[in-house]
Amino acid sequence: MKISKRLERINNMIINKYDHIWDCCCDHGQLGIKLLTKKIASKIHFVDIVSPLMTELETKLQRYFSVNPTCKNWQVYCLDVAQLPLESTCKKSKQLVIIAGVGGDLLIELVNGIIKSNPEHNLEFLLCPVHHHYKVRKSLKALELGLIDEQIIRENNRFYEILHVSKTAIKAINPVGSIMWNFTKKDHKDYLLKTINHYQRMAQKTDQETLNILAQYQSLIDNDSPLYKSSSPVMGI
Repeated sequence: MKISKRLERINNMIINKYDHIWDCCCDHGQLGIKLLTKKIASKIHFVDIVSPLMTELETKLQRYFSVNPTCKNWQVYCLDVAQLPLESTCKKSKQLVIIAGVGGDLLIELVNGIIKSNPEHNLEFLLCPVHHHYKVRKSLKALELGLIDEQIIRENNRFYEILHVSKTAIKAINPVGSIMWNFTKKDHKDYLLKTINHYQRMAQKTDQETLNILAQYQSLIDNDSPLYKSSSPVMGI
């Protein structure tokens, strides 16, 4: 199955085995199906609140991944992602929750709900909001999540940040990103320039908080920045 560049990048970031992977807001389940064929988890859970899509997906899975029901390695749920039925799984099992393709505010709400309802579960999150990246990062840090990995992907001239985080990761989440930047890549330079321009426009008519956010992104191209020193300079900014 051919999937989008964004979903393919998320798929490639999943390199360790898990007991459970939850593909949330999964739409047509393309990523979860890819993970099923990859055999990266004992069970893949497909979760979305849109009933017709999930009915169609379950029919497809039954056709192509039909196995003995007593040892089925997938499950489909039509429910609110904030209400994941994690209580049916072992608290110590290794679990990955994937949430992609939703707005930043909704993503924050979902992650917050999952963590509050399941404080003792061993959870990792792989997150790809469609916007509000700075706000998402600040919120994840407030939830005491740490960074495992982060990457930038450009698809159809739109930029996405993918964050892999967990409660046990010890690296702090930087509000403007840290290990994802590689200024030898044009896409990364384009993304930073676009982000700085966005906050410069906002700063003309808004408050001190926006000026502070703008300064943090601009510091990525400051000669004194460790990130700058470890990368090629951003040209044209």
